[in-house]
Amino acid sequence: MIFDLKSAFEKPVNIDFTLPPSWWKADEYDNPILGLDSGIDVHLHIRRAGERYVVEGSLHGGLILRCDRCIEAFHFDLKTEFRIFLAPYSEVKEEEIELSEDDMAVVFISGEEIELDEIIRSEIYLSIPMKILCKEDCAGLCPICGKNLNKEKCSCKKETGHPAFAKLKELLKK
Repeated sequence: MIFDLKSAFEKPVNIDFTLPPSWWKADEYDNPILGLDSGIDVHLHIRRAGERYVVEGSLHGGLILRCDRCIEAFHFDLKTEFRIFLAPYSEVKEEEIELSEDDMAVVFISGEEIELDEIIRSEIYLSIPMKILCKEDCAGLCPICGKNLNKEKCSCKKETGHPAFAKLKELLKK
């Protein structure tokens, strides 16, 4: 969805809409986000602040994520609020400078139009945890047979110790 920033030049603009589940397109085969479980309710407030624009928003809905331990799909409640600044490329200086924490929330734009889908997609990725687990005590997969240990037990013999010390273990048995 393209938004023309000129409409926020005079007064702040509020935008409310819902993204349907068909909106999400996974871009990689190992993407942790498999899709949208329900629509995503989006609220955006866009205002001008000097040469920059401020986009404050909230996202509410459901995602389908893949667990990092057992690789099963599960529902994740998405509830996030964010604030980003849009600045024209003219603010970019040629010399090398160190970025402050405030600069990390700045998106540089060219022209008077922004792609809201890209901003929303980025905020969705930023809202999911680094380690995605279906439940806190997820047992994962058996490293030997591959069974999901949350659903069934396996009878694989678990070897303890590091494989680098296997030769020393054999010496102890003699």
